[in-house]
Amino acid sequence: MKRIVWTLLVVSLLAGCGKEKAAPEAIPAVVNAVTVLQQDLPWNMEYPAQVVGSLDIQVRAQVGGILVARLYDEGEYVESGTQLFQIDDQPYKVALEKANGALAQAQAEEKRTQRTYARMKSLRADNAVSKQDYDNALSAYEAAKANVQMAQAGVNDAQINLGYTRVVAPISGIAGKEAQSVGSLIAPEGASGLLTTMVQIHPLHVTFSMPGNQFHQLVSGFTSGQISLGGSTQEEAQQNQQSYREADASEVSVYVEALLPDGNVYPQRGKIIFFDSTENAQTSSLEIKAEFANPEHYRVLMPGQFIRVRLVGAAYKDAVLIPTSAVLNTAQGMIAYVIKEDNTVEARPIQAQMQNDMYLVTKGLKGGEKVISGGLVKIQAGAKVQPQMQEFKVPNLQNKEATPASDGNVGQLEDAIDAAEAPDTQALPAQATQASADTASSQPETK
Repeated sequence: MKRIVWTLLVVSLLAGCGKEKAAPEAIPAVVNAVTVLQQDLPWNMEYPAQVVGSLDIQVRAQVGGILVARLYDEGEYVESGTQLFQIDDQPYKVALEKANGALAQAQAEEKRTQRTYARMKSLRADNAVSKQDYDNALSAYEAAKANVQMAQAGVNDAQINLGYTRVVAPISGIAGKEAQSVGSLIAPEGASGLLTTMVQIHPLHVTFSMPGNQFHQLVSGFTSGQISLGGSTQEEAQQNQQSYREADASEVSVYVEALLPDGNVYPQRGKIIFFDSTENAQTSSLEIKAEFANPEHYRVLMPGQFIRVRLVGAAYKDAVLIPTSAVLNTAQGMIAYVIKEDNTVEARPIQAQMQNDMYLVTKGLKGGEKVISGGLVKIQAGAKVQPQMQEFKVPNLQNKEATPASDGNVGQLEDAIDAAEAPDTQALPAQATQASADTASSQPETK
């Protein structure tokens, strides 16, 4: 009897369970999602840089004496050969006159010994003089010729020293502040010999450094074909290498842009003229130098100025791109949540690098896939989601063509600077004016 009762009880319980309703399925979470893009992407890396003159030299006195005049405005642009300073030339004129006198004496002695030698030669032919007298006359004539050469060298040296009293600009560029005041006694050796400095601003040089890991990325990407330079493959670039060296900066496909402090782009393109062959062990970077033309000598870029530069012409080919919000950084690495066709989530490890406020994926994703782009910490792998597709566009990375100012405006600025500078050339009264005039009108040419 008990067995029957227990059997009926079990059957009734099973029947009751069968009548219970199945648990409702979870509602898929609504998530924002984007489509993975695949397209060419400009490299456009920016680097801090410094402007330097293509030549930066010291103007030094090559002879000593009293500095009697400064003949330029400090800070102005001067052409090569322009006189900058005048050193008292009176002692050097006297030295030149002495040298000319010594030359005249030597030439007179040469003529006398020549005549004596000619007579001795004629008499010796008739055995009218001894061999010793003939040899003495010949030796005297040869010594006189040597003395003429020495006297002529003395004249040349005096002419050179007199010419050095006119200190001229060795290059075209901006002349700096005077280092020695008019009236100072200067010497070619030591600190007093430094008169001023000059910097050449056409062309200008800009130096910057590329991190070693970026250089490796550029080289490896170019070798593998992932990165193109100026739209060229590695083989095409090698074929065009010689023409690149000979081309003007405006014609090359890979160039440098200078970004001014106001965000505008310097109107002239820069051409890379130096790429260091070794990596700096302290900074883990390679030094690069670019050359920028400045034909109008504008001071939009000035030596010593700190700016930013951008390397233009390198591009990733078929780059796989996703927004930064689509990447979850974990202790195990980067993860992107991929939405499969059945709207379930797959946690996929990826390899990516930051580029222009996006992630450039080098491994793990392909173009056209859908990835979740927000709230990643709440997502669980395998869960079903309801994606809301968001628009993801690569920002416009085309290079700005704005110039810092029109040529007319920059020219007006230069004119205003020149007009604001009062003439500040200095000279000792009368003496310097006369010295400069005498030097210009009567100085013998250097042989």
